[in-house]
Amino acid sequence: MPDKVRIGFVGVGNMGQCAHLKNYACLPECEVVALAEVRPRLAQAVAQKYNVPRVYATGEELLAHEQVDGIVAAQPFDRHGQIIAPLYKAGVPILTEKPLAASPQVGEQMLAALSAGGSWHMVGYHKRSDPAAMCARAEIDRLKQSGELGRLRYVRVTMPPGDWIAGGFNDLISTDEPYPQLAGDPAPDDMDRETFKQYVGFVNYYIHQVNLLRYLLGEPYRVIFADPAGLVMGIESAGGVTGVLEMSPYQTSIDWQESALVGFERGYVKLELPAPLACNRPGRVEILRDPGNGAAPQTIVPTLPWVHAMRQQAINFVRAIKGEIKPPCDAQEALEDLHVARAYFNLWKGV
Repeated sequence: MPDKVRIGFVGVGNMGQCAHLKNYACLPECEVVALAEVRPRLAQAVAQKYNVPRVYATGEELLAHEQVDGIVAAQPFDRHGQIIAPLYKAGVPILTEKPLAASPQVGEQMLAALSAGGSWHMVGYHKRSDPAAMCARAEIDRLKQSGELGRLRYVRVTMPPGDWIAGGFNDLISTDEPYPQLAGDPAPDDMDRETFKQYVGFVNYYIHQVNLLRYLLGEPYRVIFADPAGLVMGIESAGGVTGVLEMSPYQTSIDWQESALVGFERGYVKLELPAPLACNRPGRVEILRDPGNGAAPQTIVPTLPWVHAMRQQAINFVRAIKGEIKPPCDAQEALEDLHVARAYFNLWKGV
């Protein structure tokens, strides 16, 4: 592989620009060689700002004319079956926003198409790329291995609604071009319109935390409880660990307060994550070790690099293309998040 990984972009709307393109454009180890966007004036304006040499209308057109090592396609997830699956035919690694699709059925169809194309798909659960989350996971794995704080007993993830943008769209380029009416993926046969709307809302907003629970646990889990108010999802891991997702115990207007607690018998690992589009700011990790037997408890807060999760995610995708690491979350695991969401709705809504 050449020194620079050649990246093509499919979609440069809000997230395409501000969560992804601006991070890849400044990585010395990659080169953004082309972009595709259905709004021609927006495409030209974004290409000019980020020095992207060539512009196309669709991802298929881009792949027909360009030799790329990877594709970043920030598209509405309820159209992934229509937009992303055809791109698999090129056999090029691809990164999309979360989730894999809007339903397990479409997700399974995408995996079949991915297998036929012979490549891989990294799903953008950027929280796994936050330096704090990476640090927390490494410490959790170490504590599980050493047993110095006893067994892992409990995991709680909390994410009240708040200001997830945190000024991240301040440099967004926009035009007055209308977005064309495009077909979406089909809804599940066993959901009426209102239930599917609620389901898509849950998947859109909380699938990150559904995924984060598995990441921190280090193993699969199943849904065992859904409270009638739709605020709490209870889970049990394959190893018997209890877990909870608290969705909206309260909300904030100009703040973001996402956190996780991973409890051992004699200590914990706490994780605080910044707003998704906050720049140059990692999360925070706090580790309590209370070994007992007269030893002094210790609280440790590691100092982390000033790297935000979206930038580190771009670095991780480029490294995965080069074969240096595995994708932090591939399409196969991302499909499991959709099954968890359906299991939760089955308990909550009976569908």
